[in-house]
Amino acid sequence: MEQSSASLREHLMANDHEYRELAAEHHQYEGRLQELASLQFPTEEEQVEETLLKKKKLLIKDKMEAILGRYRRQAVAQ
Repeated sequence: MEQSSASLREHLMANDHEYRELAAEHHQYEGRLQELASLQFPTEEEQVEETLLKKKKLLIKDKMEAILGRYRRQAVAQ
């Protein structure tokens, strides 16, 4: 099952524009979160930004999982 999930993700990255955009946005947020996490003394603004980015990243992950689920259901229906 895990291997099929990985191959499905690869397929979506190559063929689904929405999934690809969400993955890119997720990657951007992850990069910024790593920057913020490396700060020894983040400002209050940076702490708020970190919290917001974590929420946005989770929302994007949920959307990506919904797309995966839709493709899985389509594959089972065929």
